[in-house]
Amino acid sequence: MSEAAPLVALRDVSFAYEDGPAVLTGLDFEVREGRALALLGRNGSGKTTLMRLLSGGLRPRAGELTVDGGTVSYDRKGLTRLRTTVQLVVQDPDDQLFAASVAQDVSFGPLNLGLADSEVRARVAQALAALDIAALADRPTHLLSYGQRKRTAIAGAVAMRPRVLILDEPTAGLDPDGQERLLATLDGLRASGTTVVMATHDVDLALRWADDAALLTPSGVRTGPAPENLARTHLLREAGLRLPWGVAAAELLRGQGLLAGAAPGPRTAEELATLVATQPGQAG
Repeated sequence: MSEAAPLVALRDVSFAYEDGPAVLTGLDFEVREGRALALLGRNGSGKTTLMRLLSGGLRPRAGELTVDGGTVSYDRKGLTRLRTTVQLVVQDPDDQLFAASVAQDVSFGPLNLGLADSEVRARVAQALAALDIAALADRPTHLLSYGQRKRTAIAGAVAMRPRVLILDEPTAGLDPDGQERLLATLDGLRASGTTVVMATHDVDLALRWADDAALLTPSGVRTGPAPENLARTHLLREAGLRLPWGVAAAELLRGQGLLAGAAPGPRTAEELATLVATQPGQAG
C-alpha cells in the first residue's frame, strides 16, 4: 500500500527576498497529518520564511506548495482554500491582534470567509473555549496580559478550523505556568484533529512535545522522529543547537546500566524521576 500524501508539502522550493541572497534553495519539507512537528534552527536559518511559505504568506520563487498532493494556486480561490487548511500564528501577538475586543478579533477570519452570523458565533465560542478564554470575550484587547494576547491570537487561527496550525515560538515570553497551560491547550487541539507545527529554539521543549523534529541546517532540512533527530550531535551542531538534557540524561543512564539500549530515554523531569525511582535499591 502506498503512503498517503503529506497534508502540506514544499517541493524543491527556493526563495529569496527582493535584492537579497537566497534564503532557501531546493527545499523539500512535509507536514504529516496527526504528527506534532517541531521546527528548529539558528536565527537566520529560514524558519520564519518556511512557515510563511507553508501558509501562503510568501510565494516560492521556484518549486511548489501542495495540499493533499495537489499544487496550490495563488489566485483568490487557491489562497482561500489554503488558509482554511493552514493557519500561521506569529511570535508577537501584537502583530496579529487589531480589533477592539477579543471576540471581535477572533471573528475576523470566519467573517472574511462569508459565513453566516450563526456559524461565526459558533466558531468564536468554540475557539474561545478551546483556548480557555471564554470569560475574556468582551475584554478590550489592549487590557489583556501577554499570555492572554497569545491565546487570543491562537484562538483567531483556531476559529478558521485549519487542519494545520503553525505556531512561531508560542511559549516565548510566557512564565512556566503559562507554558504548561498552553501546552495542555495544544494537546487538546491535537486530540480534536488539528496537526500542530511549532517553531522553537527550545530543544528540551521539542524533545518533550514533538513526535517529529525538523532541523534547518545550511545543508538543508533534516526531519525525523524527535528522540532520534535530537540525539544527532552533528545535526544539532549544524543547526546551532545544543543537546537536549533528556538525551544527555539517557546517555548517562545507559552508561550506568540503568537504561537498556533500546529503551526510550526520559523526555521530562517527571519521567526521569520515575525512571530513577524504579531502579533497584532506589526505593525507600
